[in-house]
Amino acid sequence: MPRILYCHCAYAQVVPPDTKEEVLRQLCDSGVAFDAVADLCEMAARKDPALKRYAEGDVKIAACYPRAVKWIFGGVGCKLNNETTEVLNMRTEQAEYIMDTLLTDDISPNLPDDNDARKPTEEELPTAN
Repeated sequence: MPRILYCHCAYAQVVPPDTKEEVLRQLCDSGVAFDAVADLCEMAARKDPALKRYAEGDVKIAACYPRAVKWIFGGVGCKLNNETTEVLNMRTEQAEYIMDTLLTDDISPNLPDDNDARKPTEEELPTAN
């Protein structure tokens, strides 16, 4: 099973509260192992070395836009593997879909290609309030 990383997006507050609360509740109730962080953006701002560990191996990340997550990790030198990373967007997807996807062994990689150097738009990149 891939590593599951849940971002609570505590500081940017761009993810609907109902969605992130429901995903977290169901993850806790599921009995599967997962890592939960308060805010990936804040971790990147602090250059938290834990990001490197989260970027290794097969990983499913519940956070926001795949492009933004890729830039968050890449901005601190922690390259996510395009072939073994799936990002579930809690800003746009329903909790039921996110949970169904997180709890499967299959990974559907969805990071943008490395040669796509376009920075995320303001709507794609979380902002702190």
